[in-house]
Amino acid sequence: MKERLIIALDVPTLREAEEVLADLHERVGFFKIGLELFCAAGPAAVEMVHRHGGRVFLDLKFHDIPNTVAGAVRRAAAMGVAMLNLHAAAGSAAMAAAAAAAREAASAEGLPPPILLGVTVLTSLDEAALRAQNIHVSVERQVKTLARHALAAGLQGVVCAGWEVRTIKRACGRGFLAVVPGIRPVWAEARDQKRAVTPAEALAEGADYLVVGRPILGAPDRRSAVARILAEMEEAIDA
Repeated sequence: MKERLIIALDVPTLREAEEVLADLHERVGFFKIGLELFCAAGPAAVEMVHRHGGRVFLDLKFHDIPNTVAGAVRRAAAMGVAMLNLHAAAGSAAMAAAAAAAREAASAEGLPPPILLGVTVLTSLDEAALRAQNIHVSVERQVKTLARHALAAGLQGVVCAGWEVRTIKRACGRGFLAVVPGIRPVWAEARDQKRAVTPAEALAEGADYLVVGRPILGAPDRRSAVARILAEMEEAIDA
């Protein structure tokens, strides 16, 4: 389970991120670097996780024209990140360009290509939010449409809410990865996550990786919080 749990380093400084790594790098193998930390520290954040023996999910959600997205993905892949993402709403051409750039950059550096994910519908959004954007379909239907485009463009999976995993697996195949953020253990608050699920619920739906941030970072004892989440994941798999 420790390879399927991704801890979100959603902190404002490299020093704070390294404190989290010092606590937890022996308990989990994957860490997410998002916009806040990357804007504060840049590639140094990736290097820091690698020094501690961790793998990096670079969560910058690229969304731009194909050439710009491909350039960003090329640089990310050259840093040796294990996973990164872009908005599927950027379009099929942007996703295909990103997939090609990831392969080329990794090959040039002698690295394995990163797992490239399409972001479907943010877990902070619901159907009312979609309607406000003039998208008049259900969240599930929009997620399925974007996931199919991501698969066709050569991506390995998507970022989605836990309740959408089963739909995505039916539409795109069991091997198409589902990475689920917005994970809230039964003892944590959902806060701004509109479509949050527990670790057990996400795994029951077929999720491949779970991303957890605030329930761990805000816990009085981060190691204990990770142990509780891993135990909940183990129980779900054994059930």
